[in-house]
Amino acid sequence: MERNVMLKAADLFGTPLYLYDAEKIRLQYRNLNNAFGSTKVKLHYALKALNNINILRILKQEGAGLDAVSIQEVYLGLRAGFEPNSIMFTPNCVDFEEIREAVELGVMVNLDNLSILEKFGNQYGDTVPCCIRINPHIMAGGNVNISVGHIDSKFGISIHQLRHVERIVEHYGVHVIGLHMHTGSDIIDADVFLRGAELLYEAASIFPELQFLDFGSGFKVAYKEGDIITDINSIGEKISRSFENFCSEYGRKLELWFEPGKYIVSEAGVLLVNVNVVKQTTSTVFLGVNSGQNHLIRPMFYNAYHEIENISNPGGEKKLYSVVGNICESDTFGFDRLISEVRENDILAIKNAGAYGFSMSNQYNARLRPAEALIVDGEIKLIRRRETLEDLYRNEVELEELTTT
Repeated sequence: MERNVMLKAADLFGTPLYLYDAEKIRLQYRNLNNAFGSTKVKLHYALKALNNINILRILKQEGAGLDAVSIQEVYLGLRAGFEPNSIMFTPNCVDFEEIREAVELGVMVNLDNLSILEKFGNQYGDTVPCCIRINPHIMAGGNVNISVGHIDSKFGISIHQLRHVERIVEHYGVHVIGLHMHTGSDIIDADVFLRGAELLYEAASIFPELQFLDFGSGFKVAYKEGDIITDINSIGEKISRSFENFCSEYGRKLELWFEPGKYIVSEAGVLLVNVNVVKQTTSTVFLGVNSGQNHLIRPMFYNAYHEIENISNPGGEKKLYSVVGNICESDTFGFDRLISEVRENDILAIKNAGAYGFSMSNQYNARLRPAEALIVDGEIKLIRRRETLEDLYRNEVELEELTTT
């Protein structure tokens, strides 16, 4: 993203500001969509990564489906214009009423719990198709908090419980048309997908009506120079070859599904912040900015690295800084970073902020969530207004007996 564009956006809409590039989002989607050759692939964008309606509509134009993990996300997808049958609903630990609501809306339901599967069978029998999420017991991903396919994970039905699944499916006549797995994020090795794939292929033998296999996602993008990333073309070739061999053995062609989120939007977004103070201590020079972990929690929650650039003084001498926020909590965006000399009121760009940035933001310390803007067709457009003080107490209910005059 060009510095002058980022500076213009900050001037137009103030900071902190999330700024996204529509063209980069389209490019990432197309790169992934084209990586599997002639294999029929369906990409369901994981809208938990970034769910602004305008982002969803960009991906709808590209032909994406959606992966939703709550009934509220399902409604966001429908509001953006997605057809119900293009939405995969993969909840976890929800009340069965949420499953029932999703069925009534007409979306594909992905079940990851034996008791819910049994309730589903009891309620719908063979009248409503579904998908089953399998836990392959594979440890993968860049952080324990984003590794979701291991033996101690709450997600999915254990691969070792397939016989129980089979009995439930046979007893109620459940119409299983898909199998799903997701091992984690920031995966760079095709073998991780292939190990899980072999387990899904084996499980598929007991489900004769399958229409698709869903391998989840987890493709890694670069967060800093020299980062190892997922080689999409290489991994696409290996998975396609493996999947085509499976389809031949299964006896017919199935669809191959993925649910990318971070890969699609991470690099398309930056968080623009203003430097409030340059604070020299006995050991560190801190850059205190007008944002914090309430706006971008990934560095504190996942120990995630985000490159930070001084876009106001890009040619300045490089100096060592630690970039911190204005929250009453340790909210460090980056320790000991070499950044072009920073002055108070400079604008910093925190990169790779498109995924799990705004969508995980909150109002801690009664701070307001930032605005969002989108670069589309060369223009910078506001796509979410900055919160106001009124938004903090909009839903509060004042008790009359506690009101003083």
